Amino acid sequence: MTSFFNALPGAVAQGLIWGIMAIGVYITYKLLDIADLTVDGSFCTGAATCVVLVMAGNSVWVGLLGAALAGALAGLATGFFHTKCGIPAILSGILTQLGLWSVNLAIMGMKANLPMNVNNYKLLVSLRYLQEVQKGTRPFYQHPIFVVCLLTLAIIAVLYWFFGTELGSSIRATGANGNMARAQGINTNFNKVLGLALSNALVALSGALLCQYNGAADINMGRGAIVIGLASIIIGDVVFGKLFRNFGLKLLAVSIGAIIYYIVIQFVISTLSINTNYMKLISSLIVAVFLAVPYWQQTYTHKKQKEGKVC
Repeated sequence: MTSFFNALPGAVAQGLIWGIMAIGVYITYKLLDIADLTVDGSFCTGAATCVVLVMAGNSVWVGLLGAALAGALAGLATGFFHTKCGIPAILSGILTQLGLWSVNLAIMGMKANLPMNVNNYKLLVSLRYLQEVQKGTRPFYQHPIFVVCLLTLAIIAVLYWFFGTELGSSIRATGANGNMARAQGINTNFNKVLGLALSNALVALSGALLCQYNGAADINMGRGAIVIGLASIIIGDVVFGKLFRNFGLKLLAVSIGAIIYYIVIQFVISTLSINTNYMKLISSLIVAVFLAVPYWQQTYTHKKQKEGKVC
């Protein structure tokens, strides 16, 4: 348990970073009703773009902006395949994800890993900062949890405003009922492309933050990102679904879901002393449990209702 509590701040920090990615997944999965697999590639695209820009002498903010734009372009590619080529959304995401593997390698100069030493660059978040704040050698406002919390709240506020506008409402209408939206004169294809671009921009931004936190961009760092995103959404819905009805609070629940996911992962690894090579298996089992919870709840409620009627 001691090792778990020592690793808890790091788990929360990573959960917050991945929570931004999960918010991006929420836009396509919940609002547009699209299972977008582009995120496994665009996450790494954001990390690779950020590292290259920062190492070229640009500020970290330029790196984050470049990462978001690169992710948006990946989303545009998926949207093009889906709306202009007539390819199903899930296959469009797979095609873009596959192509991004080569693109990401090209961005990183055909290197599978590109380190970025925190001693040589002024980064926004870093594991080193977390340790130094805990030791008292760095001010608290540079703590990764504090920084990413502020960034997450800013993103939620902007998205809350945007999806309350006419354009944002039309995107939500497209996902809720595409036929009805078209009947109202809404360009559903445009909304799908815009939603995919916005979603992958957030995913890439999350990747850019994680590469700073870890001090490197790796070609495999986005693998399984869609699973983490879906897990965060489901966990947030299971835990806070009945409490958070407001759209902004639902986005916050997704971010908290990512934190809970990483805390559970860290708890399993720390307390049960499980080999980290089984990480993917553990992750899949945890996700399966949380995905099954809504079904179990519905089945239990339905059973109780039938028993009540019999009585």
